[in-house]
Amino acid sequence: MYIPTAAESRAQARRAHSRLLDLVRCIPGTGLSGLIALAATFVATLHGGPQFLYALFFGVAFNYLSHEPRTKPGIEFCSRGLLRLGVGLLGARITLDQIGDLGWSTALIVVVGVVTTMAVGTLLGRRLGLTRAQSVLSGGSVAICGASAALAISAVLPREKEGDRFTLMVVVTVTVLSTVAMVLYPMVAKALHLSPQLAGLFLGGTIHDVAQVVGAGYILGPETADIATVVKLFRVAMLTVVVVVVAAAFKQARLHAEREHAQGRRSARQPLVPWFLWLFVAMVALNSAGALPAVVQHGLNDVSRASLVVAIAALGMKTSFQQLARAGWRPMVLILVETLWLALLVLGFALTRNG
Repeated sequence: MYIPTAAESRAQARRAHSRLLDLVRCIPGTGLSGLIALAATFVATLHGGPQFLYALFFGVAFNYLSHEPRTKPGIEFCSRGLLRLGVGLLGARITLDQIGDLGWSTALIVVVGVVTTMAVGTLLGRRLGLTRAQSVLSGGSVAICGASAALAISAVLPREKEGDRFTLMVVVTVTVLSTVAMVLYPMVAKALHLSPQLAGLFLGGTIHDVAQVVGAGYILGPETADIATVVKLFRVAMLTVVVVVVAAAFKQARLHAEREHAQGRRSARQPLVPWFLWLFVAMVALNSAGALPAVVQHGLNDVSRASLVVAIAALGMKTSFQQLARAGWRPMVLILVETLWLALLVLGFALTRNG
């Protein structure tokens, strides 16, 4: 049995002590982010409305605390580590059977919608003068699952000077548009006399956030809501593939940017597939195998939702309304065009099948 030397033991003790100090430093900022998330949840429960958007706006109101030495470490932890945990646990609500039940034509139109929406975002973003990373981030958030996708994709993009601010702009815009779509799209489906199956395809294939998809589906009835939710979860399942592709495409740029932030040693060993995506895949596999009892699945979904709300609150504290205004009109126009493109594409397919 190997016995470490006295010098190695002291080095291990120093590393353990350093990690403990880092953990203690995160407590104030993490607690603050959690408190803001609880306030947002309370308001959303009491008055209705998007929980993510409340958490974001409440966080922005406490922007000054993101610069405080006592709260900054915890805010940074929540805005990166906790959001990755939340994204990873999203897989607990998806099964391979759900994906298989969609049928090849439905799955194909969802895939085409995701790919073309991201392509439109990339091409139009370049025309509007946005960076490639910003264009991919906006396209992915619209194509897949709104705020959750924006947070997941931003985690593997290279660090940019305006990166956090642009991510917040994307989160705000897609959340607002998703809420508008939750009210408007069921009216469109009803006016066009879409069947529950096609209405579910339209709602699940176009609305950004899962909660708004469910809400819009139940406006038209339980059958539509069930179909819309499965279609939406198939879009969510594509998050793994998209993030892996984005991580590979931006790997060199990300490593270079992180070396600029004096993190070269850590960056050089960074895996192509981040740990939270492995967690996502593992959750899908376990759920598909029936290894997650209903109570555990619900618990993991709650933890995922809570982690993302806390992460949004922390991201809100890292920006301000003044900073959001500096992003200009271009990101909003880009996300609006992407949203319209996806809606018209899926609706056109639904009308073709309805006829």
